[in-house]
Amino acid sequence: MSQIHVERLSKHYQVHEKEAGLGGSLRSFFARKYRTVKAVDEVSFDIQAGEMVGFLGPNGAGKTTTLKVLSGLLYPSGGNASVMGHVPHKRETAYLKQFTLVMGQKQQLMWDLPAIETFLVNQAIYEIPKGDYDATLKELDQLLDLGPLLKKQVRKLSLGERMKCELAAAMLHRPKVLFLDEPTIGLDVTMQVRIRDFIAAYNQRHGATIILTSHYMADVTALCERIIVIDKGKLFYDGNFRELIEKIAPYKILKLQLSTHAISEHFTEYGKVESCDGVTVVLHVPRERATDTAAHLLTQFKVNDVTFEDPPVEDIIRQVFEGNRK
Repeated sequence: MSQIHVERLSKHYQVHEKEAGLGGSLRSFFARKYRTVKAVDEVSFDIQAGEMVGFLGPNGAGKTTTLKVLSGLLYPSGGNASVMGHVPHKRETAYLKQFTLVMGQKQQLMWDLPAIETFLVNQAIYEIPKGDYDATLKELDQLLDLGPLLKKQVRKLSLGERMKCELAAAMLHRPKVLFLDEPTIGLDVTMQVRIRDFIAAYNQRHGATIILTSHYMADVTALCERIIVIDKGKLFYDGNFRELIEKIAPYKILKLQLSTHAISEHFTEYGKVESCDGVTVVLHVPRERATDTAAHLLTQFKVNDVTFEDPPVEDIIRQVFEGNRK
């Protein structure tokens, strides 16, 4: 049985529309006009226990709305959803104690108090025995290096330090399912890596099921083999991340550093020339011919260095969205 089951899930809103100016205000007062927004439109997927799945889509695609429905914060307009055998919108205590929702742009920490005070509040809310609380806090301290932060006022913590404490507060009850909505937003590269390492370690230690949304593709590529892509509320892709990359961009980027000057026309027979400044050449070559093409080039030109790269993941995802909207 799937840990998370979503079947034809929908969430629609009635949005009031008003014309500009005093006349528009008066007309709106007597005859309000509404438009139906389909934030989530008959989305279906299943996630097994222990999976880490990237949940991708442009702004307004329906990612956060889906996570809020799965968390029980929103009542669905249609379809069915179950998490660990529970119906989220019923808000059963047994369910609320087994998952967590972390939103990078929201916080649960009490602003003027040290983070440890929020931890103690969460211990009481989730009815965590002291022994379990102490053991979990010790484990989280080892993973996130919380020691120097716990007794400082939250408002005096940096953004990265606050996010570490937010994650710790959300993990004290050792949730089996994690909904992570932009957990690294606004963080520097070093802190992003720390947060990713923590998420991976938590998944490995506890077998937690994780749905991760992020606009930083490095988060998704580092943590998730499977991705779900939605746009305009509809499911567009559900499958292996690597297979999607190979499908959308069936080429490798071959970079050559030459010891003698050359022009782009010398390389057109080998692939698409992205750039050529005389000594540095960047080619797009078919994946299945990349190695043979590089070997042939080495025999034809004086090459100081050669490297292979996959296309940037951001470009791949952008092509997915653009293709879906044509």
